[in-house]
Amino acid sequence: MKKLVYGVGINDADYVVEIKETIGYVDGKQKQKQLWICPFYRVWRDMLQRGHSEKLKLKYPTYKDVSVSKEWHRFSTFSRWMQTQDWQDKQLDKDLLIVGNKVYSPETCVFVSKLVNSFVTDSISKRGEYKIGVDWHKRDRRYRASCHNPFNLKQEHLGYFTNEEDAHEVWLSKKLEHARKLAAMQSDDCVAKALIDRYENYQTFSSVFE
Repeated sequence: MKKLVYGVGINDADYVVEIKETIGYVDGKQKQKQLWICPFYRVWRDMLQRGHSEKLKLKYPTYKDVSVSKEWHRFSTFSRWMQTQDWQDKQLDKDLLIVGNKVYSPETCVFVSKLVNSFVTDSISKRGEYKIGVDWHKRDRRYRASCHNPFNLKQEHLGYFTNEEDAHEVWLSKKLEHARKLAAMQSDDCVAKALIDRYENYQTFSSVFE
């Protein structure tokens, strides 16, 4: 019987999912180089790692409560689903459709481009002590609003404000503008709708974002 992948995953593939070659030995143990890996298996394995690797969860606390639905513990089930998706050159996402979702499942996941993925996580990762999109400009002693442009990859200066909330609202308006342009580029209507909904209904999800 095959060893479970990250303690839960059942690799029931009827073909070789990974090819390696031994390139040497370190302390008596084989050192191997990966020559090829099935793309469906790679995504499945990485998903299980984020959901069920205690070592990864200790290193990256954001994965603490993340899990994988039981039906996706079996590789063949996940592989069949993935083959029906527009997955090439894209990343598996669990919380675009449902903000704050922690469970990988066929109902909650979609494949998104790196551009979309970075767009929806950018503001959260760069947030400081103020509301998202806002910082304090010491020289002018006013709040400053700025927004990362996902198309030219530049930081856009949006103005100075005496009120933190006003600066945040200007950032949100610009973020929604970018979201609409990005949505128009999507082949998946669910992804396009989720991008717009995320920022049109930002106040509903603000506790998750902030």
